[in-house]
Amino acid sequence: MRPCVDSSEVYGFGEIAKASASGSKVTCCDISSDGKLLATGGHDKKAVLWCTEPLLEPKSSLEEHSMLITDVRFSPSMPRRLATSSFDRTLRVWDADETEYSLRTFTGHQASITSLDFHPNKQDVICSCDGGGQVRSWSTKYANCLNRVKVSRGLRFQPRRGKYLATASEKAVFILDGETQIVRRSPLQGHSKDIQSLCWDSPGDYLASVSEDSVRIWSFASGHDVFGTLGHKGKQISYAQQCA
Repeated sequence: MRPCVDSSEVYGFGEIAKASASGSKVTCCDISSDGKLLATGGHDKKAVLWCTEPLLEPKSSLEEHSMLITDVRFSPSMPRRLATSSFDRTLRVWDADETEYSLRTFTGHQASITSLDFHPNKQDVICSCDGGGQVRSWSTKYANCLNRVKVSRGLRFQPRRGKYLATASEKAVFILDGETQIVRRSPLQGHSKDIQSLCWDSPGDYLASVSEDSVRIWSFASGHDVFGTLGHKGKQISYAQQCA
């Protein structure tokens, strides 16, 4: 397994642009797969699209939600397709070039939606989860719910392969089958406080889980369903911005 290293010893980062995304709290963001658009969302009930080149400039806003935005995600295969979730219990799909109205609106969650993600290999499938612990899988093509399972709060598909769907519920990480959403293994445990965020590395070999007490990196051994902790470091960390 790869050793846990201090990212400050390997990477050099510098600010290239900044802008005021909202007068209210910003809770989520995502960058399109081609790197040309940034989406932000938060307590002002709308998502804002930004052009990243040459400098950060506002492009348009998505304003159909009636409560705060909890997550925003671009499709990995369609750079102009994105989805937003909200405390208003709806999931909305948008075309980044035609933002006056959403393309699809999904309802059915009985609690506020807390997270969402596109399947990496099936461009018409989105998963979402709510504060009551329910995960739902949706078809954007047929505008219906494909599946539902009760597990988690936050979720992220394994990049590229989509074999796993990682979810967080309180202090544990659950690994679901990416197709059926059936729990694959016993929960990954070790955090002493509730998990706030999940993040995969690009190949989908490592998963980071972040809580206020620590960052933990989980290894998914090539060719085997084996999970192991590489290490943890840090205090009072709220969000995983990068993975090893």
